[in-house]
Amino acid sequence: MALFLVESALPSGTDQPQVQAMLGRLASAARERAGELIEAQVASDFSRLFAIIEAEAREAATAAAQAAQLDLVQVKEVRLVGQSLDEVKASRKSVDYVVEWNFPPGLTMERYLQRKAANSPKYALVPEVTFLRTYVCEDMSKCLCFYDADSEGDVLRARQAVEAPVDAVTRVQPVE
Repeated sequence: MALFLVESALPSGTDQPQVQAMLGRLASAARERAGELIEAQVASDFSRLFAIIEAEAREAATAAAQAAQLDLVQVKEVRLVGQSLDEVKASRKSVDYVVEWNFPPGLTMERYLQRKAANSPKYALVPEVTFLRTYVCEDMSKCLCFYDADSEGDVLRARQAVEAPVDAVTRVQPVE
């Protein structure tokens, strides 16, 4: 089984109950295709959805998203970095911010992982931010980093401390 990022644009005017219904449909559709909805992060303005689905193939994750009637931006295979899948499933820890970074051309997974390992201890310089995990697109196009923090400014300071670029920061809210 592999992990897939399902990124969706949500219709204007979407609210919490509608997101909960979408996620229920997505979880059911993933299960019907022998997969599982691992987690979902929703922008605080309900404009975007970042879901991680465990599935046999990209086609199964895409079919689950389509069955849930999501407006797909992309479906990409990702690698989980920073936590194990069992830890993510067990903790279900809330996320406050999702940081997107579009990788420069030529960056390899090996080089990215080396850089991450070397710089991650620097998060200690910004103790008000907790790095939770990263999902790295296997095609090396981008990564999503999940943080627990009080403010976007704190997240940006943490990213500076670990010498990691930022292309977008999205405040997310819990969806239960």
